[in-house]
Amino acid sequence: SEQAEAGLAMARIGGIDIPNDKRAEIALTYVYGIGLVRSQAILAATGVDPDKRARDLTDEEVVRIRAYIDENYIIEGDLRREIRQNIARL
Repeated sequence: SEQAEAGLAMARIGGIDIPNDKRAEIALTYVYGIGLVRSQAILAATGVDPDKRARDLTDEEVVRIRAYIDENYIIEGDLRREIRQNIARL
């Protein structure tokens, strides 16, 4: 792909490749369990500029975001499993 040739890797958060061409606050919403409000809160807490494009995030910023999400939120597969279990239980 063009991205691989250019040496651009998409940031992976929660096992999802977030889109490079979107602003960080929008790109994070591609992760199941993170909406716009959570995305804005995560970026504010980690000190990352929400207007920065996902491709322009430094490795250190991505690591900070990933660590914050892991500590504070249930996302993707774990969230889907929890919801499925709650539905089955109820």
